[in-house]
Amino acid sequence: MDVILNLLSNMLAVFIVLAFIAMVLLLEGLYLTWNSYKGPQAKRIEQRLRAMSAGSAAATESSILKQRLLSNSPLWQRWLLQLPRVHELDTMLQQSGTNWTVARLVGISAAFAVAAFITASFLPYLPLTLDILIAGAAAAMPFFYIVRKRQKRIRRLEEQLPDVLDLMSRALKAGHALPSGLQMVGEEAQEPIAGEFRIVHDEINYGVSVQTALLNLAHRVPSTDVRYFVIAVLIQRDTGGNLTEVLRNISALVRERLKLLGKVRVLSAEGRMSGWVLGILPFAVAGAINLINPGFMSVLWTDPMGLNMIYAALGMMLIAAFWMHKIIKIRV
Repeated sequence: MDVILNLLSNMLAVFIVLAFIAMVLLLEGLYLTWNSYKGPQAKRIEQRLRAMSAGSAAATESSILKQRLLSNSPLWQRWLLQLPRVHELDTMLQQSGTNWTVARLVGISAAFAVAAFITASFLPYLPLTLDILIAGAAAAMPFFYIVRKRQKRIRRLEEQLPDVLDLMSRALKAGHALPSGLQMVGEEAQEPIAGEFRIVHDEINYGVSVQTALLNLAHRVPSTDVRYFVIAVLIQRDTGGNLTEVLRNISALVRERLKLLGKVRVLSAEGRMSGWVLGILPFAVAGAINLINPGFMSVLWTDPMGLNMIYAALGMMLIAAFWMHKIIKIRV
């Protein structure tokens, strides 16, 4: 009897060990499967492929391989392709550095609009017109978020460009070819400019001409400094010359421009702050008064004259915001 019990206990121990090993192998297999499709490396490869397909200036409408999907759903894809200027919106999403698609942006905007409309409908004394305006403003918030992300990314690229040009200049001076210099930037520079130059190097390796790859870079990064770099390289390839010296001069020019731009931003900071305060203050005061005494503010949207005054005030505020933006927006 004792022998049987010992045998059963040994078999149970072996079973537990085998079950533990099987569970570990199962978890490792699930992790490897997830990592191959959804892991950081897979996402990085997907972003680079999507960037190469979306940023190609030489892509045509008949090229199936170089068309970036606007949505993962075929029905949404067909519907979005019928919208005007949808490809410009897709290019803006690509330039912002996010992994959003046009369908996701439209879905988030619609969700914001519905949520804002439902919230505004519960507020007392608000007419339907103001509810629609609030919903429209909420729907535009994701778009402004993308615009802001795009501006910050382009500004970051411009700040990194002088160091990248110096690195390429030293690489060319050491005897490396232009593709090798692009590869060094992609490997040694920081994001986001490293990713853009990796795409250029990959396109050249895949058979795209240097001219087309550089033009794709200028298309993906709508920066004047990047266009200077692209034009200088293309002219040097056609006419010859010392590309090392050209890159060094462009780097110095970009640094001086960024230094002057920083001074302009400091001097115009007061104007920008005044614009924000003057734009937000009326809405903040109106909201506070409406919370304290709703009946006092309700005259503005219950009386026709009050609605006309609101529309006139909003129109004048938009005109003032436009002109203030034009005054403080100094191009360097």
